[in-house]
Amino acid sequence: MTTIGRDAAHHLEKVEAPGAMLTKTAAKALAVLRISLGFVFLWAFLDKTFGFGYATPSAKAWINGGSPTKGFLSSVDVGPSWLQSFFHDIAGATWANWLFMLALLGIGLAFILGIGMRIAAGSAVALMAMMWLAEFPLDKTAAGGKPSGSTNPITDYHFIYAVTGVVLALTYAGHTWGLGKWWASLPLVQKNRWLI
Repeated sequence: MTTIGRDAAHHLEKVEAPGAMLTKTAAKALAVLRISLGFVFLWAFLDKTFGFGYATPSAKAWINGGSPTKGFLSSVDVGPSWLQSFFHDIAGATWANWLFMLALLGIGLAFILGIGMRIAAGSAVALMAMMWLAEFPLDKTAAGGKPSGSTNPITDYHFIYAVTGVVLALTYAGHTWGLGKWWASLPLVQKNRWLI
């Protein structure tokens, strides 16, 4: 990522697409966004693991025998019946719990540290797509006439988190206030650019 000063950036305000150039202020703003998004995922992991009482009570914490997927997925009552059945079938499964929790931890740490941004972004898109399907906002009402989980059928927080992750990866946001430059210089990453 190339950063440019204020004087050199003046002409960028008049061009359609500034290319690979970012101002130092924009790079810092992306770093704040990256760390914030990472903390959203990491906090979800921590709260579900230890039951801090925000979204997960202590009695339902993963370390106390609770299931991070059972409550949410077993109550899916929107969308096509085959989709509801799929989510009900995997609710509470050991593999689903581990996959979900590892995804939250991995995405959160990758964004906070600024490493593995492409993998984190792809994983965030997949996780958010699955969670969006579980709430299926295209269905106006759930069983019993209750409103579905979203007030907007297309753009909700799942979509925003997914797109934000992609933007952060594409702009090399891990290079500012993160370990992205160091990570990108590793021989393994140099040979496998998809690891950036």
